[in-house]
Amino acid sequence: MRVLEEIAHPRYKIQIFSYNAKYIVKIELGQFEQVYKIGETDLMGLGDVKAMINEDFLKKCLPRFVAMREDWDKAFRNKNNEAEKQND
Repeated sequence: MRVLEEIAHPRYKIQIFSYNAKYIVKIELGQFEQVYKIGETDLMGLGDVKAMINEDFLKKCLPRFVAMREDWDKAFRNKNNEAEKQND
């Protein structure tokens, strides 16, 4: 996987990769990441990928990150509850 570009952003780490004839957009916030893949032949180049990563798109990423964290926290609590039940 080859890094094509890193896009500066105050909240997210955004990277664009090329791999197996696909553009891969990775958006990270803390320990979580969202990954989007699109075929290189579906676009006219890296400029099209960068144009898709606009503020409207990035605003919609935040609720997904929040939901991911909530789901992970719930899974972690459930794991601890199950371990306590087994120790009783």
